[in-house]
Amino acid sequence: MSAVVELTPEGVDFAEVVAVARSDAAVVLGDRARAEMERSAAVVAARADADEPAYGISTGFGSLALVRIPAPARVALQRSLIRSHAAGMGPAIEREVVRAMMLLRARSLAMGRSGARPVVVERMLALLGAGITPFVPEHGSLGASGDLAPLAHCALVLTGEGEVIDGSGTRRPAAEALAAAGLEPLELGAKEGLALINGTDGMLGMLVLAAWDLSRLLRVADVAAAMSVEALLGTDRAFAEDLIALRPQPGQIDSAFNLRTLLAGSSVVASHRVGDPRVQDAYSLRCAPQVIGAARDALGFAREVASVELRSAIDNPMVLPDGRVESCGNFHGAPVGLACDYLAIAAAEVGAIAERRTDRLLDAARSHGLPPFLAADPGVDSGMMLAGYTQAAMVAENRRLAAPASVDSLPTSAMQEDHVSMGWGAARRLRTVVRNLSRIVAIEAVAAARALELRAPLAPAAGTGAALAALREAGVAGPGEDRFLAAELAIGERLVHDGELIAAVERELGELR
Repeated sequence: MSAVVELTPEGVDFAEVVAVARSDAAVVLGDRARAEMERSAAVVAARADADEPAYGISTGFGSLALVRIPAPARVALQRSLIRSHAAGMGPAIEREVVRAMMLLRARSLAMGRSGARPVVVERMLALLGAGITPFVPEHGSLGASGDLAPLAHCALVLTGEGEVIDGSGTRRPAAEALAAAGLEPLELGAKEGLALINGTDGMLGMLVLAAWDLSRLLRVADVAAAMSVEALLGTDRAFAEDLIALRPQPGQIDSAFNLRTLLAGSSVVASHRVGDPRVQDAYSLRCAPQVIGAARDALGFAREVASVELRSAIDNPMVLPDGRVESCGNFHGAPVGLACDYLAIAAAEVGAIAERRTDRLLDAARSHGLPPFLAADPGVDSGMMLAGYTQAAMVAENRRLAAPASVDSLPTSAMQEDHVSMGWGAARRLRTVVRNLSRIVAIEAVAAARALELRAPLAPAAGTGAALAALREAGVAGPGEDRFLAAELAIGERLVHDGELIAAVERELGELR
């Protein structure tokens, strides 16, 4: 990816969204996008002076669409829209989400189907470049006409009103932050207020960020699963390529490949390959590639939905190349909301099966020779007992959060908006589920690493051994008497979340699937 993201009529990709949201990559408005915006802005300007009513240009909004707005009041109409719709409540959403949302709204406007002038996008990009983040409350969007309230809080800042969180993390009036950055408040033209808020950009930004994180996290889940299989004296025979090929689900194939690669050369696995009276392992071991693989397939679906959205013009009404200004329903968040719900269910299941493996590691009745709770002196020491509790609590929370938000539609705006997507709520839930999953997987990896060391002198495989070494080098100690465990779990979470654990494994084995 280039160091500078250029907005074009074709949209943006995943890596560009993540770079702007998390790494403050620079963004510019490309020449072709500028030309498309100028063309559609000219269409809107002509309609703004015409007698024929056009939604959001010469009429009110929502159920007030039948109210005709006289020409002298049409600029005030846009300003009033932004002020009234900036009605969110609650704590601020995360900086990376606000930045992704602003980029994606600018991206949609840059496609030239909204009638906004180029200056509108340029001011949005100037805010991003200055590190000024609009204060956007968590609650307010139903995902109906897009993320109206969150986007309105962003648009309000463009006009010099509302509040921002500046580069130092200080919450302050927008007018002050704009002045300090040398930016003038923007006076919105016809339809521009509506164009700034009528999109799915908040929920889409959260889906993109979650999908980006899960693409790595599911590989880490394979690593933790392999460590547990090894530590529990499980077999790798269930992951054989010819067995997996009998049910060629794409995600399952990739996950099984990773497990075979991670366990290759393990002296622990080899130690009981012959003469083991157990015919087969428990589901949480044997079915790891089926469950993690199904989550991979869900991720593939969600990424495709997001990819289409990233190259879609989202607004209402739309300004078409032939000069028509037509109302439509492209702002409805159903595609994104359903994808978020599906992905949350998949991620919750990956955490659920990880917890079952961890529980086996801690249970002396099922761990095949490991001490209770992996404790040094069981009774005096509790080992990782409470880490299991913490993991179970997050698994339970993820199960609650995985209940679909998209089916919770309720009517608003005097029954004009009588079916809404709840996509924003689905995306907020998904973010929590993904972060919980990183912690759940971290606990499994920490527990499995301790268990593997208790199998000495048998040595783990190269891949699982690399994960164990990474944990030890970062400060997660091995077996021993009880100590402050939360600090070590936090290190494990950091290694999982930041990608350091999977990087250590892939330096040893090459890139996993």
